[in-house]
Amino acid sequence: MRVVGFIGPSGTGKSYRALWVAKERNIDYIIDDGLLIYQNRIIAGRSAKKAPTKIGSIKIALFCDEQHREQVVEAIKERKPEAVLILGTSDGMVEKIAKNLELGKVSEKVYISDVATEFEIEQAIKTRSAQGKHVIPVPSLELKKDFSGFFLDPLQIFKRKAKGHFQHMGEKSVVRPPFSYNGKYTISDYAIYQVVNHIITGMDEMDKITRFRLNKAGDGFVLDMDIVMVYGYNLIDAVKRAQEMIRNELERFAALNNIIIYITVKGLVTKKSLALTEQVQ
Repeated sequence: MRVVGFIGPSGTGKSYRALWVAKERNIDYIIDDGLLIYQNRIIAGRSAKKAPTKIGSIKIALFCDEQHREQVVEAIKERKPEAVLILGTSDGMVEKIAKNLELGKVSEKVYISDVATEFEIEQAIKTRSAQGKHVIPVPSLELKKDFSGFFLDPLQIFKRKAKGHFQHMGEKSVVRPPFSYNGKYTISDYAIYQVVNHIITGMDEMDKITRFRLNKAGDGFVLDMDIVMVYGYNLIDAVKRAQEMIRNELERFAALNNIIIYITVKGLVTKKSLALTEQVQ
């Protein structure tokens, strides 16, 4: 296997330029911050950007955890890539990753200064320092399931081919890791309630919500609510449809996934409340 290292200090734009470097060297596989990536898709691993501390982030990036390491090693053995690009902040880091993942020696090293100007590197460092944002070379959809509740910002990457002509290099994602505290991205419980209430009152089978609670639990959210239904409809089918609609809309509206939704039917009415019907219309 051909192993190429892409090296540069943290925040200098390595992940941003990883696809360029890989494509120019006919490399389909990238190892970046704990992830094994194949053509813009996460194959194995977990992102160091999700670690709660910088020390934890470094350990994930170096594949120090046995279970994490074995998962990526098995994926590499199964896929047998001809070449892999390893991103790291130093020669030693790239070599350490190659050793931990049993990839053999690093045959070539590319430095950020080889592919970016001094001005571009300075701008990248300023963005990291001022905004605390990190780039991961995969589309946002690939990350949603792993970054529930984190701020995701898709970034389209183009490379100048000639004057006025650009080649589309793919999409990357901008994330704000937990250990970056330069501001917060939050959505109030009431905003979530308004979305859910709009869905419930818009269904013919449902009348209204009588109790609503949203709690954070582990890597996801627990939504617990009581409702009043309209008599004459299949209760189980209606509740299942409501759960599916709520889950889909909250993923679209707020990038909230891993949602557990409890709906308890507390009462029945013979017809839908007039005020609610008018409000929905």
